[in-house]
Amino acid sequence: MMMNDPLGDMLTRIRNAQMRGKSTVKTPASKLRAWVLDVLASEGYIRGYEKAETADGQGEITISLKYFEGTPVIRDLKRVSKPGRRVYMASKDLPSVRNGLGVSIVSTPKGVMSDAAARSANVGGEVLCTVF
Repeated sequence: MMMNDPLGDMLTRIRNAQMRGKSTVKTPASKLRAWVLDVLASEGYIRGYEKAETADGQGEITISLKYFEGTPVIRDLKRVSKPGRRVYMASKDLPSVRNGLGVSIVSTPKGVMSDAAARSANVGGEVLCTVF
């Protein structure tokens, strides 16, 4: 099956797994997915992730989801920039998610980072998704 939006697919897998109360979820591996997961882990939205290789040589990432008193830590996970409509913003225009309670994940020339990190590094870029 051909996939147009691998990142959107991963976010949907995370949402679905959390609705089912799963502790882990698997997704095909890619650099972009790993970078986004790095930000999610550093911001405390997931426990972490592990890369492994499947039998056919395709990489696979197992994401450990995080719950607080039985409810998922990630309450909302939205794709902002889509393949059909890319969303780019300058560092000063980056929106704050839920008055700073959430995080935008931004793909900048200096790598994939949270909106706060992008602001302090004074770089803009493509707003991949928002989490809170």
